[in-house]
Amino acid sequence: MTQRPKSIALIGCGMVASAYAESFAALPQDLTLLGVLTRSASSAERFLARHQGCFAGATAFSDISDLIGAKPDAVVLITPPNARLPYVEALAGAGIPILMEKPVERDFAAARDLVSLCAAKGVPLGIVLQHRVRPSALRLRALLEERDFGPLRLVEISVPWWRGQSYYDELGRGTIARDGGGVLISQAIHTMDLALQFAGPVSEVTAMCHTSAFHEMETEDFVSAGLRFENGAMGSLFASTATYPGRTEEIILHYAHVSVTLRSAELVLSWHGGETETIGAAQATGAGGDPMAFTSAWHRAVIKDFLDCIDSGRAPVASGQSALEVHALIEAIVKSGATGQRVIVEKGL
Repeated sequence: MTQRPKSIALIGCGMVASAYAESFAALPQDLTLLGVLTRSASSAERFLARHQGCFAGATAFSDISDLIGAKPDAVVLITPPNARLPYVEALAGAGIPILMEKPVERDFAAARDLVSLCAAKGVPLGIVLQHRVRPSALRLRALLEERDFGPLRLVEISVPWWRGQSYYDELGRGTIARDGGGVLISQAIHTMDLALQFAGPVSEVTAMCHTSAFHEMETEDFVSAGLRFENGAMGSLFASTATYPGRTEEIILHYAHVSVTLRSAELVLSWHGGETETIGAAQATGAGGDPMAFTSAWHRAVIKDFLDCIDSGRAPVASGQSALEVHALIEAIVKSGATGQRVIVEKGL
């Protein structure tokens, strides 16, 4: 039986809102937008005016009580992480499912508390870690079921991105108070999370974290880390927003029989016998000076999956609880970078 479109509300209207607007507009059979809540009503009204052809009838909510009173089936929350907790408390108290932009929160403890809050209220919480639904990632997951790659032995994670100083000149960007950190929690989190989906949890890290001379900012724009995975594999992580002009991030998984490269929507299998298979093609991912130079198709897939979960009761493709693993890894790397010591990675819930 065909389900009726879900009514949703959007909280937040920052830079990434355009990707959500494109996604909402592409899913007319799945959702209708009731309205938008931002810190100022004028921001919400401007957003709706820009997209009035797609969201006719949507309103600018005056406050969270006004939004809850509209009884949405779900809320998409895309504010900076420091502004989320009051909204999550109100929405969870009202029993409204929440799909939230990454990261969950600014640090691991706060993220764990927020996830626990939703779990205690029985409210579905999804996180927009859209790299999990890239075609290359989905195809690799299927291939791991079909073919013998052998045990995983080595992992390379690289996020060589670029952001100009103007990016960090926005008030609060790259600060502990608003974002919780720099390149790890704001950019590399996606690639790190995807790597963990295939490599499994990291047990310990040794890292360097620094701010390069390219940027004036509070937190790190350069990270180099050694990783030991729970399954015995070793790994390396390089992440930066100081590598002009920016290159597409990649994950290389070295199995006993094949090395697998995930590069955006491209999947390359280099078999030890000499055969190479290439599936798909790399796409822009916002690695360079334009942070929004990426397709909204992956956001759209996460949104549709979350709406489907409301009816089926299954876990979303990126649940709040599953996102805690990458938060724990980020915290361990930052701690190791600050102390110069090896750090054991905490467990999630």
